[in-house]
Order: sequence, then C-alpha cells, then structure tokens
Amino acid sequence: CLPLEMYSTVYKKEQAHEDGIWSVAWRRSEKDGTEIIVTGSVDDLVRSWIWNNKEDVLNHRWNLEGHQLGVISVDIDHRGAVAASSALDSHIRLWDLETGKQMKSIEGVPVDTWTVRFSPDGHFLASGSHTGQVNIFGVESGKRESSLDTRGKFILSIAFSPDGKQLATGATDGIVNLFDITTGKLLHTLEGHAMPIRSLTFSPDSQLLATASDDGHIKIYEVQHANLGATISAHKSWVLSLDFSPDNKHFVSSSSDKTVKIWDSAMRQCVHTFTEHTDQVWQVTYNEPGSKIVSVSDDKSLIIYDCPV
Repeated sequence: CLPLEMYSTVYKKEQAHEDGIWSVAWRRSEKDGTEIIVTGSVDDLVRSWIWNNKEDVLNHRWNLEGHQLGVISVDIDHRGAVAASSALDSHIRLWDLETGKQMKSIEGVPVDTWTVRFSPDGHFLASGSHTGQVNIFGVESGKRESSLDTRGKFILSIAFSPDGKQLATGATDGIVNLFDITTGKLLHTLEGHAMPIRSLTFSPDSQLLATASDDGHIKIYEVQHANLGATISAHKSWVLSLDFSPDNKHFVSSSSDKTVKIWDSAMRQCVHTFTEHTDQVWQVTYNEPGSKIVSVSDDKSLIIYDCPV
C-alpha cells in the first residue's frame, strides 16, 4: 500500500447545490487552460465551476438554467468548451462554458434520455434510453443521426472507448453490450452482473472495460476478446461510479456505502478509502493530469482529493 498521507482531501464544498448531486465532469479548457468542473443536481440546475490549482479553491462560475426536472448526467467535450446535460425532463441541453448560455436543446421521447457522453472527438453525443437503444446526436446539428439497438433493457450507463472505436452500454438487468461505432455492429454481450450497471469505463488505452453494479462488484474485461479478467468485491452496497486514472495505474470507484475508493489497476487491490461523504456518492472522476479526483453526493457536497501521480 502507498503511504496513506499521499492521498488527502484537498477541498470540500458543502451545499454545492440545494439537493443531491448526481453527476460531475472535469476538463481543462484547451483555450486558456482553465480547470472546469460541471455538476448536475436533482435541484434542476447545472452549475459550472473553476478550480484554482494554485490556491486549491473552487469558484462558482455559471448557473446553467433550463431543465425543468432533476439533472441526471453531465459531460464536457474534449476541448473543455461545451457541456452537455440530460435531465428527467427528457431534454438534452448543450451549454457554452465560456458564456454560460444554452447552445441547443435536444428533445427526447419521455424518459428517453439518461446518461449522456461526448464522443472522443466531440462531434457526437450518445445517450442511453429505456427501450435499450443508444441514440447518437450530432453536436452541430442537434439532431439524432444514428442509433444502436441492444434489444435489451433500460440503458443506465454508457461509455466511448478513448480511441473512438467502441461504445459500451450497461443496463438495468446487468447486461453489458459492446458495439463497433463505425459499423454499428454488436461485438459482444457480457453477462457478468445480475443487477443494474450504474457505470462503466474504458481504460485510457481502450484495452480494458470496467463495469460497476448494484451487486457491489466491479468487473474488469479485456475488450478485444471480451474475457473476464477480474471480479472485485468492491463495496458494501451499490457501486455507482467508476473512472480510470489517465496513466492507467489506478481506478476510482464510488458507492451508496458513502465511500470513494482508489484501486491499483494491476493488483486489483484497494489502496485507499475516503469516507468524507455522509450519503451515497453518485459520481467520481479524475482530472486530466490524474493528480486530483472529484466526487459528488446526495449530501449536496462536492469533494476534491489529491492523488500521487
């Protein structure tokens, strides 16, 4: 194990929203190097924040207003210029992070938008649906340009591989589907979990896929042949979120057991547990250098942690 003092809590923002926070994204602006964090909450608001690395302080920038119901999911494009949000009002909204203004609103069928994710090139936005379809929208057009059909249950989680070649979906019945993005062909169906998959993420080299489920387990698959590489008994309750560190050496998980855990990717062992939150931790993600992690929770707080790189 690494010395525990190497992992520390750097910053805690209590009452970051007026209700539980379900989603968070962190990107560095390509334009000016600003560290941008976006959060989405049950209070209907999307908020953007600027993280000041020199002073270790978080400054609120914009309230991105428009959703009529709770915000389920947020993401930021690779340039750190555009944010996307999906909400229970069945709308996907695109926001200009420089001006804080809404750029586009994409209307879904009722309950037909859940997790939203930008493609690695930022041209497309994918969202899972309750019918087992993945809808792919053009960021420029704001229109649905294609869809992938899992022929399965409600898709809770979605992820693009960093190389842009594959897309993975996780559904309420614990089924994971892997698609070839270019052909739209279903490559693999993985049946490792029997309970909902709240989160899945590819490793930075696109070789591994990690899945998180309500069964308390994390599973790691080798993507090319869809071989199960590991099953980790990770949390005492639902595993809600997963993210790989950019250097591939660690991954982070969060859970409804209120903890955030750092894992060694090679050893598949927990190297540190954070217990700062007082309610379930809906999402956790690394910053781009992999030196920090942010987590958000039903306790309305946002916490930033330091990681040894």
